[in-house]
Amino acid sequence: MALSDIEVKTQYKSLYDDLVRSFYVPLLREGCIYRRAVGFFSSTALSLIVPGLVDFVKNNGKIEIIASPRLSEEDIKSMSEGYRKRKELVEEKLLACLEEKFDELSKNRLNLLANLIAHGVLDIKIATLKTPGIYHEKLGIIADDNGNTVVFTGSLNETKTAISYNYETIDVFCSWKPSDAVRVNEKINGFETMWNNEDPKLETVAFPKVNKAIIEKYKNTSYDEAIAIVEREQKVSHLSKDIQNKFVIPNDVQLFDYQKEAILSWKDNRFSGIFDMATGTGKTYTALGAAAYLSRFVEHLAVIIVCPFQHLVNQWSVDVEKFGVKPIIAYSESPQKDYKNRIKEDIFAYEMQVKKFICVVITNATFQSQFFQNKISKIAQMNCLLIVDEAHNFGAQYLKQTLSLKYTFRLALSATIERFNDPTGTEDIISFFGKKCIEYDLERAIKEDKLTSYYYYPVVVYLNSEELGKYKALSEKISRCIIHHRDGTSSLNDEGKKLLLKRARIVAGASEKAEKLLELVDRSYKECNDMLVYCGATTTNDTSLLDDEPEDDLRQIDYISRLLNFKLGMRTAQFTAKETSEERDDIIRDFEQQRLQALVAIKCLDEGVNIPQISTAFILASTTNPKEYIQRRGRVLRKAPGKRYATIYDFVTLPRPLDIVPMLGREEVSSDLSLVKKELNRINEFKRLAINDYDGDRLMSEIIDAYELYDYVAELEDRDIWME
Repeated sequence: MALSDIEVKTQYKSLYDDLVRSFYVPLLREGCIYRRAVGFFSSTALSLIVPGLVDFVKNNGKIEIIASPRLSEEDIKSMSEGYRKRKELVEEKLLACLEEKFDELSKNRLNLLANLIAHGVLDIKIATLKTPGIYHEKLGIIADDNGNTVVFTGSLNETKTAISYNYETIDVFCSWKPSDAVRVNEKINGFETMWNNEDPKLETVAFPKVNKAIIEKYKNTSYDEAIAIVEREQKVSHLSKDIQNKFVIPNDVQLFDYQKEAILSWKDNRFSGIFDMATGTGKTYTALGAAAYLSRFVEHLAVIIVCPFQHLVNQWSVDVEKFGVKPIIAYSESPQKDYKNRIKEDIFAYEMQVKKFICVVITNATFQSQFFQNKISKIAQMNCLLIVDEAHNFGAQYLKQTLSLKYTFRLALSATIERFNDPTGTEDIISFFGKKCIEYDLERAIKEDKLTSYYYYPVVVYLNSEELGKYKALSEKISRCIIHHRDGTSSLNDEGKKLLLKRARIVAGASEKAEKLLELVDRSYKECNDMLVYCGATTTNDTSLLDDEPEDDLRQIDYISRLLNFKLGMRTAQFTAKETSEERDDIIRDFEQQRLQALVAIKCLDEGVNIPQISTAFILASTTNPKEYIQRRGRVLRKAPGKRYATIYDFVTLPRPLDIVPMLGREEVSSDLSLVKKELNRINEFKRLAINDYDGDRLMSEIIDAYELYDYVAELEDRDIWME
């Protein structure tokens, strides 16, 4: 069969056409020459076209790639310093972008590609402009041994994002079509000019060191064996034809008994319920396993997965693909730029029963938008499964309204489904999703070795006189904001709630925390890796440890980052809501490869981010909400290779040194007790499951003795609303 026997369209759009299956694979199976000039290149993108390369290689095919490294403006400027500098810089950038993590399928495909390089089948050259700027060609050529050639040009890069997610278009020209012949010849000549380094504007050279690195990193079998492995995969991979028609548990995922029991309980509850599972115990895989189980019984199925943040949507999308489904990724900055059109078209096709399966992974914000609610309302009762991650958020008023539709199947996921001080919100969640199908808490997870055990060390700090004065003044104002109800209950008005938050920030920003952290890290952790520092969403109350001129209202996270980076000379990075998804991915990769010693975070790591190698945490700030500190503890307890245990330093804030307390009057003790009791509650929860008992028990005993706590607590609980 020749290329001219294949039905080739004049144009392909990535969001409407499966570029790998309908274009790359059939052409490569019949071709013997594949030439590609692209702006950017990655090894994993090439792995996407491997299914066509087996036959291509058997045809004695030859692959030639011209690509460009990813260069910043600073890189381009420095390249003007000379050829040696240019080549070293480009080589460094190319080596840095070789992927470190991949699944078994990608591993086998990359092994084949490495063998193709080693065997002389695949050649890669790198092009850079001789003048400032970036080489950004978009050209592809596939030819067979009958003289037929297909040329394609357009916006498509040889990257996984471009092929799988972006809205990309390519125009196609065929040599056997008279109207295309001139264009085909022009493109062939243009490629050869670049390949032979004859273009006066470009410098095109080979990088043997990069080829060697690819071979060393990815090659793990012989040439013939690499081809045979991929060929076997193709023969048994009949499921790939139905990859967008159902969830399937992959062979390398084995669910634990408690996960299977949760799924069966969910099924017995008519496929509705709550998975209340501790952070790190596999909520995502349990939910996707549930979707796969439901797929056995329901042929016509729509699955909507809702996550609070964009980075969680991206994480879920990777796992969804692992379970055999390619989802629509829906949020404002989605890599699928045309996601709204895709949702509109897929839901319409599903409603008309033209399409039997759709899957959307979406942020809370996009999910509650009028656009999406209008679309999903058309199919909510047509075998639609709603999966909500971090479902405790849906007790809030602004999200609660989205739970009015009668979804056929429902699943809520959370480590802390009960909302703090909001029984109504909790009840609304349970009323909509149904009963708990599993309750798998931290204690059980640690006992059953699904999470690592940990050491707990409270680090005591005290408010200074200025901080204590502000704290007491706010407490007095808060006491005047209490509303007493006829049924004997009390609550705070809106002003009181604002003051409560303001007072909490004084505690979070206590100036002694930075001093104690600096001392602790300098003494024991300055050269260590795998660390996490949790800061409060607050300013610091003191910047006296900085060598330069202190700034007013410097954020605590900025202050701590400066101390660790400049005072101690450590390598840290901030992990907050300000960073883009790409920046966060880079930060996590640098942290995993120990180019960074520590992450300094606020709330962004609280929900869902998976960085299991974190082994030491310094918690500078915690609210009184158990959800927050339970999540923060769970974030450090995920299992990882070589991780035997975790260590948690909890910065406990007390109003004043304990030896001063006996000299205080009853009124001052009563004022202090609000803060003291909150800190005691957290200490007690953390120490309850810790390996070590001494520090927590001793500190609690000292605090209770100093404040003679039990003489006052019962009386004060009745009248101090802010103690809750």
